Amino acid sequence: MSEALDRLEDGSVKGAVEALLLVACDPVPATEVAKVLGIAPGEAAEALADLAAEYADANRGIQLREVAGGWRLFTHAAYHDQVEAFVGSWDTRRLSQAALETVAVIAYRQPITREGVRAIRGVNSEGIISSLVDKGLVREVGREAGRSQAILYGTTQTFLEKFGLKSLKDLPDLEQFAPDERSREFIRERLSGRSVQEDVEDMENVEGTDDGEGLDG
Repeated sequence: MSEALDRLEDGSVKGAVEALLLVACDPVPATEVAKVLGIAPGEAAEALADLAAEYADANRGIQLREVAGGWRLFTHAAYHDQVEAFVGSWDTRRLSQAALETVAVIAYRQPITREGVRAIRGVNSEGIISSLVDKGLVREVGREAGRSQAILYGTTQTFLEKFGLKSLKDLPDLEQFAPDERSREFIRERLSGRSVQEDVEDMENVEGTDDGEGLDG
C-alpha cells in the first residue's frame, strides 16, 4: 500500500477515485487520477479497472466505462427507459429523428460537407448541422480540396462521450443512432457500399488540415 494511500482519510484509493468520478463533468484519465491522489499511474489504472468490474459484477445502476481517453460513470443501459422517463421533461438537448439521422451520416462518412450530407439524406440539413455544432457533437475539421473549399464536418470528443465510445473505430451498428427501423433502413441504404474502416482512414488523412485537435476530440 503506497504512502499516498495511507494519507487518504478513507484509507481507500478506490473510494477516493469513486469520489472524483462523481464530481467530474468529463471523462477522467487514469493519469489525472494519479496526479490528484499522488499515486502511481498504474495504481490509478488498476483502481479504475477494479471499480468497473465491481459495478458490472454487482449489476449496479451505474456503470464505469473507459471512453474518449478517460473514465466516466454512466447509468446502466438496462434502466434506460426509467431514466429517460425521469429526465424527459427537462432534457432539452435530446436529438430529433432528423438530427439522429444527420449525426449518423456524419459519423460514418466523415469528413463530409453539408452538400454531402444533403446528398445522402435527400434534404437540406444545414440547420440541423448547425444545431449539432451548437450541441458540441459535430465540428469543422478542415476544407474540401479543389475549387469549392467547402467546410468538412466530423464528430467531436463530446460525441464519443455521449455514445460511450473509446474512438471512432468503435462506432456501433446504426441501431445506436436511428430511432426506428424505417430510419435504420434508410441510412443503411444511403451508406451502403462503404465501410466504416474506409471512413476512419479518410479522417486520418485529413487530420493535418485540422486546427490541431484530432478528429476523436
